[in-house]
Amino acid sequence: MTFSKTGLVAVSLAALVASGCSTSRFSSMDDQQPAPLEAAPAGKVTANQLPPPASPGTTDPSQFPTAPANTQVAALPSDGSAPAGASDVTAASVAGVWNASVAGQSCKVATPQTKFGAGFRAGPLHCPAPMDGVKSWNVAGKQLTLYDESGGAPARRY
Repeated sequence: MTFSKTGLVAVSLAALVASGCSTSRFSSMDDQQPAPLEAAPAGKVTANQLPPPASPGTTDPSQFPTAPANTQVAALPSDGSAPAGASDVTAASVAGVWNASVAGQSCKVATPQTKFGAGFRAGPLHCPAPMDGVKSWNVAGKQLTLYDESGGAPARRY
């Protein structure tokens, strides 16, 4: 019985191949050529003289704003201890995605609670240096420290 099934499959396959070779569906495509494309319109190119470039050092200084005077900068205690009003920091309160401002540029820092070395993994998102090198973070008491690849601390927060 298996011989007859095999023979039936072989005959069916041969008939299928033979019928595909005798079709005229594809032969009609060989006779027709596509219509030629029309040429694109050609525009006229005109030549105008550009103004000469400004020489270095001759820019108008009045176009730039003046630098602000008396800028206030936050100061930390010189011994590295937390400020008096600092609140306790926990890993759960730090986990998430934070907005950061580095050198006037905004970026985001992801701080998941994935263990990494002595702390947790960190991922800066489009941050400029030195925040682009942050690889991990950890909390100790009132202090959050961000660590780079070599174990240095480019940023601390209280």
